[in-house]
Amino acid sequence: MSAVSESMNRRMTLGLLASRYGFDLDPAFATEVTVTSIADDIDSVRPGALFMPSMQVDEQQLRQVQALGAYGAVVPHALRGKTDGVQIPLIYAEPTAQQLGKLASEMAGSPSDSLAVFAVAGSNTQTVEQGVRDLADFLHMLGNPVGVISAGNSQSLERFLDLNYPLSILDVQRTMAVCAEDGAAAVILALSEETLKDDALQSVSVDVLGCGDNGLGEAEIVKSVARFGCTVGKRTHIAVRTQESDALASQAAAAYGQTNSSALSLSISMVLAAGVRKANIKSALRVSRDLN
Repeated sequence: MSAVSESMNRRMTLGLLASRYGFDLDPAFATEVTVTSIADDIDSVRPGALFMPSMQVDEQQLRQVQALGAYGAVVPHALRGKTDGVQIPLIYAEPTAQQLGKLASEMAGSPSDSLAVFAVAGSNTQTVEQGVRDLADFLHMLGNPVGVISAGNSQSLERFLDLNYPLSILDVQRTMAVCAEDGAAAVILALSEETLKDDALQSVSVDVLGCGDNGLGEAEIVKSVARFGCTVGKRTHIAVRTQESDALASQAAAAYGQTNSSALSLSISMVLAAGVRKANIKSALRVSRDLN
């Protein structure tokens, strides 16, 4: 199922949606109809939903979502004149991934604006998953309530999230909204094809992008995550392992009797990039060592 649910969103009228994105609303007098959620598959439709199908749609499917209580549907212009049996308002449009991301983010309450968003990239799924787990542990160590979006184990704080992977644009916005609602201060995203569909991160503001593949330049890292719609802006910090983070990680690993400190080093580099002071990191590592 894939929806921005009613409990985690802002409402929007069909008229505002059509005018804001340049879509065609039929009938024109349906401008004040207010939708309370977005769904991109039939199983996710709830009363008040706007149905935005991710696949081809026909009149029979539109009748189904009408029966389920949808207040409107976005359909391609090619269906104009072919939906006589459908009584709900229709918006004729071919939304781009950017438009869908913006709309989904707005309906979900722009959750990435209220969260510190960390994204972990790497050359293979195992590297990415390890990086996500270590970063989550490290942020917890620093006292931050964290959400994790990863095919390996998605969580909102300590609550397991049962999701269907890979996640779509709507799935990501909904899940981030859940994390924000639960009180998370940060969310960690696994940038892998197992976790995310192409363009899934449209309208997600990434604060720190970390990559465990040393030797890659910033341009190569940015290119490697572009397929997910991960736009690296002026405020995005790109983090890789450094001599400083390696040294801190090696000291901590030695204290635990471990030999592999590379994943911890990336975590340290990412939280340094997020603005956490080195002294606080050292203190957290020391406390963790004492507890163990």
